[in-house]
Amino acid sequence: MRVKLLTTISIFTYQLSISQTEKVLNGKVLSQYLPLNKVEVINKTAKTSTRTNELGEFSILVRPKDSLLFFSKDYFFRRLKISQQNIDQNNIIVNMILKPEELDEIVLTNIKPLHIGPADENSTIIPRPPISNPGVYTGGIVNGADLMAIFSFFRKKDKKNKTVKLKGLNFKQLAEATVPLDFFTNNLKINPEEKDLFLQFCDADPKAKNLVERKNLLYTMDFLHIKNKEFKKLGSEVKN
Repeated sequence: MRVKLLTTISIFTYQLSISQTEKVLNGKVLSQYLPLNKVEVINKTAKTSTRTNELGEFSILVRPKDSLLFFSKDYFFRRLKISQQNIDQNNIIVNMILKPEELDEIVLTNIKPLHIGPADENSTIIPRPPISNPGVYTGGIVNGADLMAIFSFFRKKDKKNKTVKLKGLNFKQLAEATVPLDFFTNNLKINPEEKDLFLQFCDADPKAKNLVERKNLLYTMDFLHIKNKEFKKLGSEVKN
């Protein structure tokens, strides 16, 4: 009887402690007062995640001092440290800022300068209209080149030779585009001058290709944590 009583008390105490430390937090993600759908909400501390619905609403289990990350590819990254007050209110509002639109990279090739030479005997010469007042400067250039014709020529060449670079995404590009900059300095303790070398080190791992295909921020950040330990261990071995 005593054993059963102790077991019951232990289970009750455990459930009570869980209920006191882990709560469901409800909230909404907005941008310019409009709800955002499919924003990834990540509890970095508990390593759980969810997404907002069409109304921008989400629910996720949290504890005080948990770190929530809000990520959407078209918006700036947001970070929120949960307080007991947030949990008690149970209705947080997160505002995200839209990133400025980026223009595609344009490459112009094979543009040759237009050669303007003297007219030959087969050229067609369009006579200029007579000047009504010879003593007044009209803004034109006597016997000057036809600027509209030159502009039209280069405009056609520009359309003909314009190409847009489309390259396959690798892990280094994925990490630079999705992972916040302060994650490398504050969490991984990577010096800015070592960041490029570190990402190349991660890109050499065969698992990096799978992460590029999945494009999941939580998995990417976990992978960076693991590779960071290997990277620093390798650096210490080289120094020794």
